[in-house]
Amino acid sequence: MTNSALPEITDVRENILATGQRIMAGKGFSAVGLNEILLTAGVPKGSFYHYFSSKDAFGEAMLRSYFDSYWAELELTLSQPNQNMAQRLMSYWNAWQHTQSFYECQGKCLAVKLGAEVADLSEAMRLELKRGTAGVVERLARAITAGVEEGSLAVDETPECAAQSLYQLWMGASLMVKIVRTLQPFDTAMLTTRKILHVSE
Repeated sequence: MTNSALPEITDVRENILATGQRIMAGKGFSAVGLNEILLTAGVPKGSFYHYFSSKDAFGEAMLRSYFDSYWAELELTLSQPNQNMAQRLMSYWNAWQHTQSFYECQGKCLAVKLGAEVADLSEAMRLELKRGTAGVVERLARAITAGVEEGSLAVDETPECAAQSLYQLWMGASLMVKIVRTLQPFDTAMLTTRKILHVSE
């Protein structure tokens, strides 16, 4: 295999992953068949099994890819110039409201959509979700620690506990938004977030 062929192979694999992520963010994991993903991606079925041994293996790779991208976006948000850490964190929560609602999330809300479903279907996917969400909490904890040190926010517990509480709060709010079909749970989550971080308007 020549080096010139490697980008094409990567593109095909990434195309399948991105297409699956986009569709499953809307419909869930079990409701989506491989044929729908491959037809949408314009990829023959034989190519799928060249990259993934099964649908579960695909799901595991998709979650890994999703969280790797999510972490990169989060780190970018938490390193924005000309803002203190409190402002960066609040920008993250504001962005959450726009990407994790009951409206079309365009692949952004995969953890919310698939969390409960695939955790019961596949141990490999559950572990990938665990790894991914732990990585989010770890990055939030580091940001909260930096915010406390610079004086832009304060917490009554450890940064790690605050980060865990906030992430769980917003995951729960995202689920409630889908149930009640209004954005009110996000309003409550934002008020609670400001109280936990002791951040004013």
